[in-house]
Amino acid sequence: MATADLGSIEWERSKISTQDINLLKKLGISKKQDSLRFPKEESYPSPPMEYRVSFVDHLIRGLSSPIHDFLCGLLFVYGLQLHHLTPNSILHISIFITLCESFLGVQPNWALWKLIFLLRRNGSSNVAYNIGGVVICVRPDVEYFDVQFPDSVQGWRKKWLYIHEENHDSVEHNIPPFDGNAKIRRRSWDAEASDEEKAATEALMTRIHELQNTRGQELSGIQITAYFLRIRVQPLQARKKPLWMYAGDDDVDCLSIDLPVKDLEKLVRKISSLSKKDTIPSSCGVTPYSSTNALPQNHKTASPVPPLPEGGEVEEWVVVTDDNQAASPRNKRKRGKVVDSGTSKAGASHAEEVIPNAGRKTFNPYEDALVSSGDEDEDPPIDATARTSMSRTLVVSEAQPDGDETSPPQQDTEHPTLVASPRDSSPKRARVDPAKEPAMLIGCSMTPLMEEPLMKEFIRLGTQFIGYRDYAAKLEETLAESNKCADALAIKLEQSDKARKKAEADAATVEDLRKRLHETDAATVEDLRKRLHALSKDICVDYITHHT
Repeated sequence: MATADLGSIEWERSKISTQDINLLKKLGISKKQDSLRFPKEESYPSPPMEYRVSFVDHLIRGLSSPIHDFLCGLLFVYGLQLHHLTPNSILHISIFITLCESFLGVQPNWALWKLIFLLRRNGSSNVAYNIGGVVICVRPDVEYFDVQFPDSVQGWRKKWLYIHEENHDSVEHNIPPFDGNAKIRRRSWDAEASDEEKAATEALMTRIHELQNTRGQELSGIQITAYFLRIRVQPLQARKKPLWMYAGDDDVDCLSIDLPVKDLEKLVRKISSLSKKDTIPSSCGVTPYSSTNALPQNHKTASPVPPLPEGGEVEEWVVVTDDNQAASPRNKRKRGKVVDSGTSKAGASHAEEVIPNAGRKTFNPYEDALVSSGDEDEDPPIDATARTSMSRTLVVSEAQPDGDETSPPQQDTEHPTLVASPRDSSPKRARVDPAKEPAMLIGCSMTPLMEEPLMKEFIRLGTQFIGYRDYAAKLEETLAESNKCADALAIKLEQSDKARKKAEADAATVEDLRKRLHETDAATVEDLRKRLHALSKDICVDYITHHT
């Protein structure tokens, strides 16, 4: 059955409440001027120049701009955009960076990340989601912190907004511009740590197990989450100092002062599965590294980071294979279908199988996207030679979510199938490469059309033109709205002037009436006085006359 890719259909008018805006203000995320912009009437994102599309639920889980280099590297390696990641996936990355910097005392370690995590497609055989279409989950054979994610993050897809991401001189420090129709392609989702990387991270994994299991000082995923939320330093933001140099409320990377306990507990419950009956830790079982708890002497902090595009080239995405060798994204690898329980720890208990070309069903790019590591828009392999592959089986979610991020049921991971080491002498699986299609040529040149430097420059200029054109259109709309407001204000000013003149005329009339009334009252009193005097005089004369 064909898989329906929702694409731009998922986008609708943003519905951010006043409560959400107040929460962002309280957390200090919107403190910097123009750091956020809220959509108006548009039902499809159209970010202004130097802005990217994000979500309220991403921001409250540790995301802020400018974006941390580790996250930029993840997006590049996995071929993703920000809106492809679910809120729980964003929280996974925030917790990992906080763990590395605050409790291991190292930069976020790429080899350690590959050892702990893998990615899976958030969808089913019938639906392939675009917004939140990728879920980061813990490998089933790894002992890691239980984060206690909520079963469902309701309505997060409807709360999108624009975050400011300034363009840097070097392209590798920029996240990809927003593309709501960008298809999710599995480039290196199953990349595992090599034997050398496993050996290099053995001490870090040992320390993680100590943090989890030291009696009386156990560290949990909720404690790590509460820690970075309380100190108000966003893990996924490019910062001036690592977290092991955190200096309290005066730290240059703090967005606001420490959260009060009441607000912290409310926020932790909002992004986790904890209820009002559960206790929220206000401190960690282990003291994190900071300016008051310095790293041990001779402690090495450098760590390998995800590869970023080099030389400003971002059109040709590089794939990091299992042995850390760069490969072309068009080298597709075949994988058999496996079943996924959809838990936060992905299952890997099914063996891989090679699907031959003969008798293959009609190619469906959307359905294959759920099980294939290649690009969705390529043709199926045709008459290709078999090669070897070290890729690991990916898991596929068969449960269809209800439109919001959900945590699938638990699965039995008691006997996971271990993947052979690249140095193992076991038989290697066959990998099929698609036949190359004839390239479009310019004149008699053998260079593909899209690889021509002139064509690349033309595409770059065209993209900039479209961006400036959209920006100019928005400015024209803003100017038109300002003109309307100015006209309305002019009309109100004219009405106010008329009302003032009428009030002044009425006041003059009232003053005239008051004077006339005063004069009338004075004349009447004087007349009455004279009449009274004359009457008194007459009475006196009559009295004298009568008695004489």
